[in-house]
Amino acid sequence: MKKFNFRKVLDGLTASSPGSGSSGGSNSGGGAGGGSIPSGGTAGVLREEIQETLTSEYFQICKTVRHGFPYQPTALAFDPVQKILAIGTRTGAIRILGRPGVDCYCQHESGAAVLQLQFLINEGALVSAGSDDTLHLWNLRQKRPAILHSLKFNRERITYCHLPFQSKWLYVGTERGNTHIVNIESFILSGYVIMWNKAIELSTKTHPGPVVHLSDSPRDEGKLLIGYENGTVVFWDLKSKRAELRVYYDEAIHSIDWHHEGRQFMCSHSDGSLTLWNLKSPSRPFQTTIPHGKSQREGRKSESCKPILKVEYKTCRNSEPFIIFSGGLSYDKACRRPSLTIMHGKAITVLEMDHPIVEFLTLCDTPYPNEFQEPYAVVVLLEKDLIVVDLTQSNFPIFENPYPMDIHESPVTCTAYFADCPPDLILVLYAIGVKHKKQGYSNKEWPISGGAWNLGTQTYPEIIITGHADGSIKFWDASAITLQMLYKLKTSKVFEKQKIGEGKQTCEIVEEDPYAVQMMYWCPESRIFCVSGVSAYVIIYKFSRHEITTEIVSLEVRLQYDVEDIITPEPETSPPFPDLSSQLPSSRSLSGSTNTVASEGVTKDSIPCLNVKTRPVRMPPGYQAELVIQLVWVDGEPPQQITSLAVSSAYGIVAFGNCNGLAVVDFIQKTVLLSMGTIDLYRSSDLYQRQPRSPRKNKQFIADNFCMRGLSNFYPDLTKRIRTSYQSLTELNDSQVSLELERCKSPTSDHVNGHCTSPTSQSCSSGKRLSSADVSKVNRWGPGRPPFRKAQSAACMEISLPVTTEESRENSYNRSRSSSISSIDKDSKEAITALYFMESFARKNDSTVSPCLFVGTSLGMVLIISLNLPSADEQRFTEPVMVLPSGTFLSLKGAVLTFSCMDRAGGLMQPPYEVWRDPNNIDDNEKSWRRKLVMNCPSPSQEIGDHQYTIICSEKQAKVFSLPSQTCLYVHNITETSFILQADVVGMCNSACLACFCANGHIMIMSLPSLRPMLDVNYLPLTDMRIARTFCFTNEGQALYLVSPTEIQRLTYSQEMCDHLQDMLGDLFTPIETPEAQNRGFLKGLFGGSGQTFDREELFGEATAGKASRSLAQHIPGPGSIEGMKGAAGGVMGELTRARLALDERGQRLGELEEKTAGMMTSAEAFSKHAHELMLKYKDKKWYQF
Repeated sequence: MKKFNFRKVLDGLTASSPGSGSSGGSNSGGGAGGGSIPSGGTAGVLREEIQETLTSEYFQICKTVRHGFPYQPTALAFDPVQKILAIGTRTGAIRILGRPGVDCYCQHESGAAVLQLQFLINEGALVSAGSDDTLHLWNLRQKRPAILHSLKFNRERITYCHLPFQSKWLYVGTERGNTHIVNIESFILSGYVIMWNKAIELSTKTHPGPVVHLSDSPRDEGKLLIGYENGTVVFWDLKSKRAELRVYYDEAIHSIDWHHEGRQFMCSHSDGSLTLWNLKSPSRPFQTTIPHGKSQREGRKSESCKPILKVEYKTCRNSEPFIIFSGGLSYDKACRRPSLTIMHGKAITVLEMDHPIVEFLTLCDTPYPNEFQEPYAVVVLLEKDLIVVDLTQSNFPIFENPYPMDIHESPVTCTAYFADCPPDLILVLYAIGVKHKKQGYSNKEWPISGGAWNLGTQTYPEIIITGHADGSIKFWDASAITLQMLYKLKTSKVFEKQKIGEGKQTCEIVEEDPYAVQMMYWCPESRIFCVSGVSAYVIIYKFSRHEITTEIVSLEVRLQYDVEDIITPEPETSPPFPDLSSQLPSSRSLSGSTNTVASEGVTKDSIPCLNVKTRPVRMPPGYQAELVIQLVWVDGEPPQQITSLAVSSAYGIVAFGNCNGLAVVDFIQKTVLLSMGTIDLYRSSDLYQRQPRSPRKNKQFIADNFCMRGLSNFYPDLTKRIRTSYQSLTELNDSQVSLELERCKSPTSDHVNGHCTSPTSQSCSSGKRLSSADVSKVNRWGPGRPPFRKAQSAACMEISLPVTTEESRENSYNRSRSSSISSIDKDSKEAITALYFMESFARKNDSTVSPCLFVGTSLGMVLIISLNLPSADEQRFTEPVMVLPSGTFLSLKGAVLTFSCMDRAGGLMQPPYEVWRDPNNIDDNEKSWRRKLVMNCPSPSQEIGDHQYTIICSEKQAKVFSLPSQTCLYVHNITETSFILQADVVGMCNSACLACFCANGHIMIMSLPSLRPMLDVNYLPLTDMRIARTFCFTNEGQALYLVSPTEIQRLTYSQEMCDHLQDMLGDLFTPIETPEAQNRGFLKGLFGGSGQTFDREELFGEATAGKASRSLAQHIPGPGSIEGMKGAAGGVMGELTRARLALDERGQRLGELEEKTAGMMTSAEAFSKHAHELMLKYKDKKWYQF
């Protein structure tokens, strides 16, 4: 462990600028820049020794688990003995599900779509067929499945696979109509091939099309049923290598299924018909039905319907068989939703689905195809959902899904992750949320119950919060790498429903989804929850266990921003308080659009985007709206979307900002404390003291211009001349001239798809360079007087990324985000990108801490705003709160992303909070109401000096300042060629570190306070804005992001969790005895065929069938096979791998030797027996009798 001594130096010494000595550059991966640099400074204090306990050995990146519905599913398989389910996707992923907690994700390296999945029933293995015409054998007897073998077809495309129960020979049908056979154990192609031209009649002149079905007869395993696309079905005798019978039908075949006795089979066709065929009369179907066709007169053919894509024919011992199929609806009902039809006897039930059906499977009691199937459930895989229907009840209810398959019920717009939160929260949220669960589910247990899972060693509670496009917010229990929904909150309930034609006022800033959640802030200790939406509103919620009926209090805030190209610090000549009636405020649109004029010809002004309900509203137990704050239109311009949000339950204050400025609201007194443009914040003090105003209970509270418009409205001429304290400006750590030159540079050279990727730069087409005149303007002010140019938004990021059609709606509201990703106008204003409440030192000469608000902007400036709260708790509800800028400024490169504080001992300080107390508890109301606050102040000390360290991270660098001296102790240039998307100070192993996610895919961890790099891994390239919007870090080395529109990927950067991950994962395979086959009886055994004596090994083996052509398919050893282990033997674990390999080979040779020895003994016994028989035969014969 490295120790850092902060030496005592004399107060008053001048320090060199910390920014000027910082080194730039980047590593070979384009990730972290130069190392952390201790900055000399005016310390003037006795600083204690801080011992950093975190080292690089504490960190390692690995994925833990993936939650949600598999994105773009394509295939489905079920093991009836192990009771596990597998889902394949278009991206080559496979999700294997069992009992709750058993959820495994694996990925094909090629990324090819999964066409079909086949379980080796009760063998702990799975076969997958991909669109790249490759078969893979997966080993499921380990917690992380691995590929044992692969077989790549070179000349033919795979269309269908079939693996009989308890067989090691896989039938593979191809697009050319041929059928190949693969040995599962060796994954080698057999020489036995069923060619299409031999399967059909010689007189047939047309190609039968691809193979769409393969299955062996339940009655005789030596007979194979082959279905071709054009309607031809061939019953092939494997032993005699000829077609025993052929069936022809006019319509194309989509699927086939056997009756369990093996005498009949059913086909589904493209005209919506079902045909039942009897092997004894193959000339025409035994029965033809069009289940959803209109009945016609006798002699006329029934009306065609949509194709029946799949049919399953399942028999029952004590009832009529089930015929289950998808599709087949009439064409005249175009608006009908996708459906699954269940025919049981004469009853026909149509189950309409919310999404198109991809695949379905019927779950049966027995794995044997020649027994009564006894179906009990149907698994239906939809494009965006997975449902299981209970067949044992007449109304066919669905099972309650224990998996979090509804994360994408509405597209996810933002996420938040909390580890090691108060343990009682999960129980409280679950108790409230369970009351609102849907009813009508089946009362039986979830049928997919395979695998085994233990809680593991991780015991701390975790909560994930997701915000959605419809305004809903979901709280999830994420403890022990599981995910279960606890509680759902609908923010749209505080607003009036928009009628048709009334949504025009919001269309200028939101094309759709006006309630989409944009940002969330949650304080688990006080249970205060705050959310901002895409329609420029903020809602504050308080948690209560009691139902109330009350009116929703609302405030309207007017934020505007007036800028000029160059704002000079000339002496002011205007009167301090001009006539307000003569002022015409102006603002610029976030989207750069022109002024919008209503149809009546009146410019919109002071109008919110949404209407808050004015009538009393019933609020159920849970989170209840305390206050709604809305930004309003200003002179025909829509309100700008919110880019930063912070709440302090201890202070009773919420702060939020956008590209126009900052607003601070007292949600206890329902009063606006501060509302001013960003430029107005660059002041040493506030010349006007704002007084709180009481809210109007029955109406939305509209704050008057006297309180809302900020100083620029009272001083019109000062919008061009900011009266900035030169003393405050000289406290900036970096050279002002170099800072201005840096801001005026053209966009960085890092591009994605031809667009600038730096959020601090304009788009490439509009990038500007400083002219000589501009440089002269900058230089003439000198080092102590920085000019304020027209602010360029650093919160805008122009990245061209691939967006699919399915994701276009999900990304339609992504135009704004806090920190470095938002939709602020590229060439307009300086945005507020980060806010942070803390007990800190607002000024250099402060000796005690006080409530402060740290404000970070898109130009890398940090301002500290002082909050003057009433001292007595009783006065907090009546006395005004004073908010004024302190005049303290700090600077960094790039937009500010996050803040945090540490005490002088190096411990992470948490912001103050109020202990939760039910606001609607009747017993508490009778008592005296006193707020219980936890302030988390720095430990008092008699020593004069710094007591607090502030960590500030921007999209380019991180700095550590010592307060109150404001000395920059350390600076680390994180990246020069890219930018940080997400940064957070997190607790880990009783210490703290800074975690960053960079746009070039690097995840970087730095120690605190020294900012030494601990980890830099090129983990996740930014391929989609969804990742940037949803990536978040939390304590204990955890992180997550939305990997697809329907899935959440969790990962860890903790070495300890990586070491214990295997113990936390579930087991996919558990030893289970294969159920015994039913006794067929004497007559069935006598007349039921010869399937039990069929020897596939003798027929398909190399000795009989020969070898297949090498050019037809190529065998590829997988990483989990012996050959794959040989390839991995040259790595770091080479010696151990070689030893294991040698042991396996030795065991294999011993087994072969044992088999050979047993064979020799058997041969010797047979020889001895024959010799003895021969001796007895000729024992009594004479020599002449031979």
